[in-house]
Amino acid sequence: MQRLYDFIRRHPTGVDSFWAVFLLGLFGLSMVANVDRAGERLAAVPIALGLCTAVALRRRAPEKMLLLTVVMGVAQLVFGVVPSVADFAMLVIVFTVAAVGERWASRLALVCALCAAGISQLRWPSSVPQSSVAGQIFVGVVMTVPFVLAWVLGDSMRTRRAYFSQLEERAARLEREREAQSKVAVAAERARIARELHDVVAHNVSVMVVQADGAAYVMDAAPDQARQALETISGTGRQALAEMRRLLGVLRTGDAQESGEYVPQPDVEQIEDLVEQVRQTGLAVDFKVEGTPRPLPSGVELTAYRIVQEALTNTRKHGGPDAGASVRLVYFDDGLGLLVEDDGRGAAHELYEDGGADGAGHGMIGMRERVGMVGGTLDAGPRPGGGFRISALLPLKPTH
Repeated sequence: MQRLYDFIRRHPTGVDSFWAVFLLGLFGLSMVANVDRAGERLAAVPIALGLCTAVALRRRAPEKMLLLTVVMGVAQLVFGVVPSVADFAMLVIVFTVAAVGERWASRLALVCALCAAGISQLRWPSSVPQSSVAGQIFVGVVMTVPFVLAWVLGDSMRTRRAYFSQLEERAARLEREREAQSKVAVAAERARIARELHDVVAHNVSVMVVQADGAAYVMDAAPDQARQALETISGTGRQALAEMRRLLGVLRTGDAQESGEYVPQPDVEQIEDLVEQVRQTGLAVDFKVEGTPRPLPSGVELTAYRIVQEALTNTRKHGGPDAGASVRLVYFDDGLGLLVEDDGRGAAHELYEDGGADGAGHGMIGMRERVGMVGGTLDAGPRPGGGFRISALLPLKPTH
């Protein structure tokens, strides 16, 4: 059974040709049986051939075959050819055009379906007495029902096919959108990892450079301080190496489910440790917390940590040898405020912000991107009395 179905689906025209030949054979048998109507054969045979041709080619050109069927029907009325088994092709054409034809052809097929039986009843009255008008109307209505049912069935198949086509198109569109969203998510995650990598490298390497310079300076005069500086370099280097391995591991595997395991997620509580680490490099940092500390969204805490880290790194790089800094964390009812200031050389910071130094200003750009991701605001610029100020407000809930 399945093989027969597959064959019909692969060779629809061949199947239609078979039924056309079969219908033509039935017509031939009916003509042989009605020898008293031999005079009609001259006109009946071409009409039957036309109707059977319409059945054979109904899938290839449904609109043209509908017009051919209409012409054959008109010829049948004009030449007085009594309806025969070949007229079954009209039902088939009405169904086909309603299912797969153009809309104008479908409407024409419906009009023909409604009129064919009535016109046939007027041209060839049935055996009901002529005086019984109600009987004639009843016969006409009964003969119209099969044509209307054929059109309704074909139109319902058209609607169902259009519905399934719409579902397939929607599924394909959703799949494309899903793939696009996945690519965007991957790109965003890689950009975030790149920012994390920049923060890790910029902060830890700057600490190592400062400690190395200090160790070289006091190597002969204060060996203990030099040893302590070298230990700080060693610890900072190991920490940076571990974080870089985690970040690069995410880029290697691309496993989004394990990204939380590899990517470091510092929080606000670690800012104090960060400040203490910076103090060990020789930069004087004043750190204060105002308000009542409380848990914050992880994105806000990570953003706050990275802003303070980047700001202090910039101070070490561009503030000069005698620069000092201050860090203020303020807990508001609806957010977290950050204020990082220094009294160093503000001009260098302006160059850094405008992209004139240190990697085309990627640190400042990264800070603005981070703050924007959590719906906050960032204000950065030189202080009136010298130095540089970074002020940020991070809301508890992102604003849209």
